Amino acid sequence: MGADFRDIRYVRIGSDDLDASVAFATRILGLELVRREAGAAYLRGDDRDHNIVYTKGRESGHVVGYELTSMAALEAASALLDNAGIAVRQGTADEREQRRVGGLVTVQDPTGNTIDLVARPHASGKRCFPSRDAGITHFSHVGMHTMNPAADEAFWVETLGAKVSDWIGEAALIRINEVHHNMALFPSKRTGIQHVNFQVEGIDDIMKSFYFLQEEGVKIVFGPGRHATSGAQFLYFQGPDDMIYEYSSGVRIITPEDAETYQPRQFPTVPTSYCVWGSKPDIAEFKSKD
Repeated sequence: MGADFRDIRYVRIGSDDLDASVAFATRILGLELVRREAGAAYLRGDDRDHNIVYTKGRESGHVVGYELTSMAALEAASALLDNAGIAVRQGTADEREQRRVGGLVTVQDPTGNTIDLVARPHASGKRCFPSRDAGITHFSHVGMHTMNPAADEAFWVETLGAKVSDWIGEAALIRINEVHHNMALFPSKRTGIQHVNFQVEGIDDIMKSFYFLQEEGVKIVFGPGRHATSGAQFLYFQGPDDMIYEYSSGVRIITPEDAETYQPRQFPTVPTSYCVWGSKPDIAEFKSKD
């Protein structure tokens, strides 16, 4: 019995230059600036209150927030983690206000990545008004650095009840709902968020952004391509603070009926496991370890 998850909710990303991060997120990525507060900027690409918060100073670190279905589910997850010997910190009133949530507990995975578990997060009563027509439909998943792939996978699967959809080498693609993966754990020598994903409507949006990003001088680090695992078409590019962003479309959905018979597949750490079209990644964690 694991945590009763609903979906990924937000990321918090430390930035050395808040103005540069906001400019990139609005002019290039295509997000709406929701508000700025002391030392923080909130942006979104869907009907949630926010998807990304940039916080002042890269040293403020990275946080990923996952929504549980209710306050009772959050309390149960907190007890589950505590019983497993994992330190759980209850969020303060200020932290709940900063995150726009009703309930908050914070934990760390074995690598040291910070995870917020939240309940009753704020939705927005206003239609999202994107700053450019990138075709974004919603915030979808993150890739995380892991220095202990087996232990971090066990944290999500054995303790929290998530499922592995596929592996590429030691990298586990993990789901908490019907989407093929809401988190991917990539072996690395550091902690934090490896990439942030937004879904777009289709391949036309990916290709339009591909040419737009080239014209704007943005570094494209992978794609356009199609993932062998989820089947999604993708494009990865680099923003401020060396953060990688991804547009993708067509991710595989594993329904409860499919999940009964679905078996995760093991792919080798080679380029074709990441892209069946032949695109080569300029991302350290995606490269062959030969």
